[in-house]
Amino acid sequence: WLLPLVVLVSGMFMSVLDTSIVNVAIPEMQNIFGVTADDIEWIATSYTLVLGVVVPASSWLANRVGMTRLYIVALLAFAAGSALCGIAWDLESMIGFRVLQAIPGGVLPVVSLSMLYQIVPKERIGSAMGLYGLGVVVAPAVGPTLGGYLVEYVDWRLIFFINVPIGILGAIAAYLVLPTFPGRPAGRFDVLGFVTIASGLSALLLALSEGQSWGWTAYPTVILIILGFLCIALFVVIELEVDNPLLDVRVFRVWPYTNSLLLITVLSIGLFSVLFYIPVYLQQARGLGAFEAGLVLMPQALVMAVLMPIAGQIYDRIGARVPAVVGLLIMSVASYLMQDLTAVTSQGEIIALLCLRAFGTGLCMMPIMTSGISAVPAAIVSSASAFNNVAQRV
Repeated sequence: WLLPLVVLVSGMFMSVLDTSIVNVAIPEMQNIFGVTADDIEWIATSYTLVLGVVVPASSWLANRVGMTRLYIVALLAFAAGSALCGIAWDLESMIGFRVLQAIPGGVLPVVSLSMLYQIVPKERIGSAMGLYGLGVVVAPAVGPTLGGYLVEYVDWRLIFFINVPIGILGAIAAYLVLPTFPGRPAGRFDVLGFVTIASGLSALLLALSEGQSWGWTAYPTVILIILGFLCIALFVVIELEVDNPLLDVRVFRVWPYTNSLLLITVLSIGLFSVLFYIPVYLQQARGLGAFEAGLVLMPQALVMAVLMPIAGQIYDRIGARVPAVVGLLIMSVASYLMQDLTAVTSQGEIIALLCLRAFGTGLCMMPIMTSGISAVPAAIVSSASAFNNVAQRV
């Protein structure tokens, strides 16, 4: 199972990498396109919005098309979307191409996680998830360093073009190595379920993205938040009534899974907020170049890369509780200490805090995710995987 797992992780690594590699190029793109900071944020926001919409449909697509075939098609489509982003000529075209890129980008992590649970023996699932975690957590951490080098010394467009050969090679490897998972009866597509969850997540994400500029008590923000919660509540009602639900919400009856999902949501907010704000802080408050900022973030990526497989083995031996509690406590302390960062904080202190935080994240992320999905019956693992990815992306 190791070689197929490496192929899966490499493909998913590429899609997750794209959530952070773009961040260090934001100031450069803002200058080139001649737009405001509020406008340029839509390069990231549009990608996230579409991920939130696409992920829920991925489980149904995997059943209908077959997981292996869908994975290969999504890899190639992601490479094509990346190529289009690389030739974008203004902000509007970039946002449009990011939307196209996000469609297969939302499918890849869901299908990868579902296939992992089909390929790997149950007694080795902790070790396998440790490797899988290299894609989930290390990819976003490596993104700023790689992106920073390309932006500063080569060409910012390469942050997109680099995905093209990786996607093509990954698709060839997947065709040769991955076992075939044929499609199975998926039933009629749950249109009402898809419309309600897509509308709900889009409304919430839009409100949270624009609330800062619109005002948190402004009518558009409040209306979108209320609409978002109403749509999600309606989605739950619909999924409990239809014969072929888009996502099986009964998965939340399994408390270990629900508990793990709540913790993953907290972890993801912490992980991605640091990965977004620290590169901006380093470049705008401290005057570092894109590559220098990326280098400051590199040690934390190395800490997580080393720790993820170890955390998987710890899970196989003693379970999730100890690494989860210790890791969350370390993350909390490091995050609290980061409130004191200023324009003159020493670079060594910044790196030390980031590495301490990464240690905590690397120790707890995969054990928490693994214990949750392992508690779910095999028949609804794909729904559990989809909800996991919805929580992380949103």
